[in-house]
Amino acid sequence: QVQLVESGGGSVQAGGSLRLSCTSSEYTTKSNSMAWFRQAPGKEREGVAAIYTASGNTAYADSVKGRFTISQDNAKNTVYLQMNSLKPEDSAMYYCAARRLVIPIAYWLIYPRNTDVWGQGTLVTVAS
Repeated sequence: QVQLVESGGGSVQAGGSLRLSCTSSEYTTKSNSMAWFRQAPGKEREGVAAIYTASGNTAYADSVKGRFTISQDNAKNTVYLQMNSLKPEDSAMYYCAARRLVIPIAYWLIYPRNTDVWGQGTLVTVAS
């Protein structure tokens, strides 16, 4: 069973940057793709960005395109989410997610129920 551990959340002023990290116990051999989702209080969980572990191809939610970048370091079994130009509406609990079997990652971002493994989450707060 893949285990995911997130880190890097915190508080930042609007316009600032944060980098989230997600380390997996069994990354490339067990997960076809990895993703970041987020959930603000009172809202549904939504997809932010996803990456195929083999090819490195990525997909993003429209709300973060051009500001967020998902990347991976296979040697460290880690996926990152670089978040720039942060806005107050980016405030949420951010969750790392793994999908074992093949799925279109853009579809996965829309339907988070297709996730096989969730991390515990890391909180991001953006002050205006």
